[in-house]
Amino acid sequence: MLRITEIKLPIALADTLKHQDDQIRAAILKRLEIPESELISFEIFKRGVDARKSHAILYVYNLDVTVKNEAKLLARFKKDPHIKPAPDTNYHFVATQPSSQQTGSTAARPVVVGFGPAGIFAALILAQAGFKPIVLERGKEVRKRTKDTWGLWRKRTLNPESNVQFGEGGAGTFSDGKLYSQIKDTKHYSRKVLQEFVKAGAPEEILYVSHPHIGTFRLVGMVEDMRNTIISLGGEIRFESRVTDIAIEHQQVQGVTLHTGEFIATQHLVLAVGHSARDTFEMVHAKGIYVEAKPFSIGFRIEHPQSLIDRARYGKSYSDDILQKLGAADYKLVHHASNGRSVYSFCMCPGGTVVAAASEPNRVVTNGMSQYSRNERNANAGIVVGITPEVDYPGHPLAGVEFQRQLESQAYVVGGSNYSAPGQLIGDFLANRPSTQFGEVTPSYTPGVHLTNLDSVLPEFAISAIREAIPAFAKQVPGFDLADGVLTGVETRTSSPIRIKRDDNTLQSINTKGLFPCGEGAGYAGGILSAAVDGIKVAEAVSLSLIEK
Repeated sequence: MLRITEIKLPIALADTLKHQDDQIRAAILKRLEIPESELISFEIFKRGVDARKSHAILYVYNLDVTVKNEAKLLARFKKDPHIKPAPDTNYHFVATQPSSQQTGSTAARPVVVGFGPAGIFAALILAQAGFKPIVLERGKEVRKRTKDTWGLWRKRTLNPESNVQFGEGGAGTFSDGKLYSQIKDTKHYSRKVLQEFVKAGAPEEILYVSHPHIGTFRLVGMVEDMRNTIISLGGEIRFESRVTDIAIEHQQVQGVTLHTGEFIATQHLVLAVGHSARDTFEMVHAKGIYVEAKPFSIGFRIEHPQSLIDRARYGKSYSDDILQKLGAADYKLVHHASNGRSVYSFCMCPGGTVVAAASEPNRVVTNGMSQYSRNERNANAGIVVGITPEVDYPGHPLAGVEFQRQLESQAYVVGGSNYSAPGQLIGDFLANRPSTQFGEVTPSYTPGVHLTNLDSVLPEFAISAIREAIPAFAKQVPGFDLADGVLTGVETRTSSPIRIKRDDNTLQSINTKGLFPCGEGAGYAGGILSAAVDGIKVAEAVSLSLIEK
């Protein structure tokens, strides 16, 4: 099979998501300079968008093509970087459970703590390999968790164990469901992730579009399907099972204790708890497991009319047809401020909503979410400033956690001490004056936004950097400094504030054998796809360790 890259076709000739097969077939024949009789089949591996010329937007295809006389064609195009043998993107297990090995005892089974993207894929790969994992999730199953999440959004009632951060599916369940990442992926683990999502009910387009997303409602059903798959393969999943202690002897994990007092023996513990499991971070550090502080970012959520972003990004090509084919427009922005800080857009949600994402009482946290349709009125994104332990929270490995808590507590107070979020219109923020009434943009955050001056919510260096960045961003996205746009605070959970450091080869903690830090909470991922990929990597490391026993 051949991989042909950079096949470009005008978007005006395409259907909603791709061109007709005969259009793509014609482009392949032209590119390879072969008659139709020599083309056996093709499939789309990836489809991107070239929008550098707004009046002539193109779909860009990478195609896997089966032809007669493949060797002859490869020889003819040996100097062409866009025609090469197609790589093997199939997933291959590194180890499986020998049928003769007994797996009945709990102690012989791996335990996965956390059932977000990293924990789901760690458990799924272990189950598919025959190792029958036990999964411990502190929150509730996804549908019960959804009801608890709505409790905060609609009734201002927070359940600290079941919310946007904790529960089946992890924080990614209440997000845009973005499935793309900047990680290096030479082993094509991301392909395995996308294929499993499709099996679980995701649309097949996620296998080839360049920026796939799913949306919250679809994620709920998919998570349930993957849970059932793990159980059908012999895995066990326990909800409302918070781990409060890890037993360690001679620097080797021996098991975990739950909040109920139950002890579960294991020497293979995957810790995939997510970026907000602060009590778990404290417990891990207290046990002497090596933890270090890491950088993260802080800022606000910013909201504009989605139509403003669409017109700014699509320019002369803006039309109902373009919106149908490309969907609500997004953006990715970076500004290096004069005070030395970097400001950037984070987790941009086209046609989405700003959501309450607190996991601790009397604190306010914001995040962004979209449904698959991305058809809500507003666009939102985090506008955040990078911070580092060396400069901003030195000294203690968990100092970043305390830094987050201080900002979230202040936001709670400034917002009215009732889980409303403090907010300010962009024009007022730039002019450093309090806001008193909303204009063109109605904020989407529930339970509500309390208008104020946001200067007291973030450190001065962050406020000044964001004030400088917004007009700079408006030069790239006209209207970004819209006076009636809304800023809502605070965004503090951009990534984990800690890293549970692991060995690069075994993926085990550098000072605790049998402990496999995994995913975003451990400091090794950022987003659904990268966390899922890390779950696969850790599952493979656990599998290899298990067969060595």
